[in-house]
Amino acid sequence: MISVANASPAAFAHFVAAFRRGLNETGYVEGQNVAIEYRWAEGQFERLPGMAFDLVRRQVAVIAATGSPAVAHAAKAATTSIPIVFLSDDLDGLVASLNRPGGNATGVSLFPTVLGAKRLELLHELVPNSAVVGLLVDPGSPESTRQLSKVEAAARTIGQQIAVFNAGSEAEFDRVFVTLPEQRVGALLVVGSAFFTSQRDKIVALAAQYRIPTIYEWREFTTAGGLISYGTSLADAYRQAGVYAGRILKGEKPADLPVLQPTKFEFVINLKTAKALGLAIPDKLLAIADEVIE
Repeated sequence: MISVANASPAAFAHFVAAFRRGLNETGYVEGQNVAIEYRWAEGQFERLPGMAFDLVRRQVAVIAATGSPAVAHAAKAATTSIPIVFLSDDLDGLVASLNRPGGNATGVSLFPTVLGAKRLELLHELVPNSAVVGLLVDPGSPESTRQLSKVEAAARTIGQQIAVFNAGSEAEFDRVFVTLPEQRVGALLVVGSAFFTSQRDKIVALAAQYRIPTIYEWREFTTAGGLISYGTSLADAYRQAGVYAGRILKGEKPADLPVLQPTKFEFVINLKTAKALGLAIPDKLLAIADEVIE
């Protein structure tokens, strides 16, 4: 079996471990009765088609297409026969329906697009007097741009002024954060992308340096020192993908395995970071938090 992801090994080691746990649940242990070869695109989307076709030429048993919806679509374009297990919020062209995927692909739907509006609401509750909320967007990420439109619509609904800042490379993060005070940005929403996830330590450090209250998509940002996060459990999604990969290795067909939809949502607050920022977390947010880091 081959696993391919549009990211880097170090940044996604936590998620790869979760994928392996899922495989273990079905009786597969790497190095004993299953081999996993890894392909890392390092955020370079143009490499994905070639990597996918290489996997097809190698006649692998399963392609685990993770890290970005672009990975799933590259795998789907490369083969109609080799089973694909994906993590994606863009299911167009991947499956016929959630319950009966048909074809050779199934996996886990992440729902990040519809949760962006909720993140903006939470951030607005935390920093209600912020004149402008900044949106950090990865312009090279399709899922990031899809989420952006939902957040913009939510901002209009609550009357929140926003400003969009693009960062498609690590070097651009510093440029963006320097300009935030000039634009009167009082809080920041990081619109999700696989690249941002791989750069979470850098983003969290800059948010602390410039004292910008920031909300993120995944709990991994908050455990790295970010202020708050709200989203599905990405680690659990990787575990579920590992379970599906194992079931397919045992003979089940992707066409018969419904696309899994997250049932676990995590709202995480880092009180240590809040204290460093001089922020008092409202009691009503603390009451609904799934985890409070002290």
